[in-house]
Amino acid sequence: MVGKNIRLERLINRNTGKTVIIPMDHGVTVGPIAGLANMREAVSKVVAGGANAVLMHKGVPRFCHRGEGRDVGLIIHLSGGTSMSPDPNAKELVCTVEEAIKMGADGVSVHINLGADTDREMLRQLGFVGEKCYEWQLPLLAMMYTRGSKIKNEYDVVNVKHAARVAAELGADIVKVVYTGSVESFVEVVEACPVPVVIAGGEKMESDEDIFNMVEGALKAGAAGVSVGRNAFQHENPTKMVKALSKMVHKKASVEEAIAMLQD
Repeated sequence: MVGKNIRLERLINRNTGKTVIIPMDHGVTVGPIAGLANMREAVSKVVAGGANAVLMHKGVPRFCHRGEGRDVGLIIHLSGGTSMSPDPNAKELVCTVEEAIKMGADGVSVHINLGADTDREMLRQLGFVGEKCYEWQLPLLAMMYTRGSKIKNEYDVVNVKHAARVAAELGADIVKVVYTGSVESFVEVVEACPVPVVIAGGEKMESDEDIFNMVEGALKAGAAGVSVGRNAFQHENPTKMVKALSKMVHKKASVEEAIAMLQD
């Protein structure tokens, strides 16, 4: 497993055991939204803030590779689906592990919606990708959500910790889930998952304090970091926002200290 461990250290800070991942895969799902029109510029801003890794689809590195500045981990997203689909919860594999390796990936990710009508196909994808990642010693990040007609509340701790456990048992090295709303409930998620858990940033929040409070709660519960997209790259100053998040994750900065960093 030495190959996978070496690559994991490109995605997770080896000293703190935590990570700040900036997902930028939104173009396939909802189009070139604000903050991602110029991908090279967007990547440069979040990397300058101290992001440990960026996450994107396989075609993007060709036109956003910077060739300068600070290095950053690269996660290639293997799942795809658009908001125009009759079933937006259905995700298909649109890239292979081998393709990701050719693009220089340090890891790959898949998106699974448990409870969706097609969740059995997505579970099959997760198992298949997990086996390929083991073969090639490539870290696997599983984005686990509970969405579908049977799901009454995707933030319910019972659903979230079940989703996290599914990912770990099918081969994920890092699991991304939604924050359940409190330190006490999220402790259950972390304790039930034997691999590092990071929280999703979710939709653009109304205030910086909201995102910082969520991050602080997750870290207190034992989360291994964050995977924040819109609340980072759509911020009025993405570099400062990522820098503040990085200080919280790696240096245990408080919410007040993070806010002060933005205002400095």
